[in-house]
Amino acid sequence: MLQARIREGRESDLGAVRELVFTAFGPVEGPVIAQLISNLLLDPSAAPCLSLVATIDRDIVGHVLFTHAEVRQPCRVVAAAILAPLAVHPTVQSKGIGGQLVMAGLESMADRRVELVFVLGHPDYYPRYGFQPAGVLGFEAPYPIPIEHANAWMVQAFRPDIVGAVSGAVSCAAALRDPQYWRD
Repeated sequence: MLQARIREGRESDLGAVRELVFTAFGPVEGPVIAQLISNLLLDPSAAPCLSLVATIDRDIVGHVLFTHAEVRQPCRVVAAAILAPLAVHPTVQSKGIGGQLVMAGLESMADRRVELVFVLGHPDYYPRYGFQPAGVLGFEAPYPIPIEHANAWMVQAFRPDIVGAVSGAVSCAAALRDPQYWRD
């Protein structure tokens, strides 16, 4: 495992984060995801958000973003976040950088009293960090997830009593309310 320094992202990091995303996601997806990050960072409905970068020798080699979400219940609104996107430079993928970013972000979300964190991601990757399929637990994604990808919509609860007591549609930031971000 390669150890990186994890810190909160700064406005001055945006250029390096965009470059990282272009490299990690390629020429087709990279520009779309880089624009999504920029949009989320400027979107008031995404706040509070958490942008974390992983650095090695001052170079940004990873980035993750957590943005505001919620699950409305009849008597209250449940504080939630959506983890998206996660990017790691190809030269350091599979070396623990993504996991360090995810774990640091989850710890921060728990400290901020977020009750649920959702992700639409690889069903073999995120369960190692405590995520489980969300649909079968009664949490609907902001856009329908095709049945063949149902296990990619996942949740992590920070309170053991919340799963089963809370369910419903997840509301996300305006910048994420585009069906293109919810397709696999």
